Amino acid sequence: MPGDSLKPIQRIGLIDYGMGNLHSVQTSFNRLGQPLAQVRHPQDLEACDALILPGVGAFDPAMEKLHSTGLVQHLRSWHHNKRPLLGICLGLQLLFERSDEGNAEGLGLFEGEVQRLPDQQGERIPHMGWAQLKPQHPCPLLVQSDAQPWVYFVHSYAAVPNKATDLAATMTFGQGEATAMVWRNRTGACQFHPEKSAKAGAQLLKNWISWLQSGAQLPK
Repeated sequence: MPGDSLKPIQRIGLIDYGMGNLHSVQTSFNRLGQPLAQVRHPQDLEACDALILPGVGAFDPAMEKLHSTGLVQHLRSWHHNKRPLLGICLGLQLLFERSDEGNAEGLGLFEGEVQRLPDQQGERIPHMGWAQLKPQHPCPLLVQSDAQPWVYFVHSYAAVPNKATDLAATMTFGQGEATAMVWRNRTGACQFHPEKSAKAGAQLLKNWISWLQSGAQLPK
């Protein structure tokens, strides 16, 4: 079908809006032989084939800083046009419509909201530590050969997608489960930090790069 594939990715942009752990993300991709270009203004997008939206901190300040870059509407168009975008940690939460953490409107690329993790016996909030991914729907980051990798989380909130098909992976939290990954078309995100998840995280990023280089086929 037309639009199901793209030309191989040449340049990946890393969005710098003052709320991301850019150094560790940059280092992880450098180790995989993939340089990243800094994206601070809309004109920086022109040379990019794919984007990474990192994030550390609170929802409202992050959206305020993202608006200050002038990138918000461009990111919405990027998603609408099915161009590759990867969110990391807070970057996942910003893709949703709203968050319990504040009052700001999110990017709205995924229907649903971000909710505070529930109080659970034996669990601390913020949730900090390793957890095993439970695949829910196919996505380019998590391939069958990866089984169920353990990855590193630091968060107090988790996304609740309205559409079950947007949920790519979960992780166990207390007596229930919380969103670990989401994916729709060519937009995906990790609540965990792949850049801090040792070999497992590096493999997930490598999977994403390989998918981009092969033409970014839409998941079936």
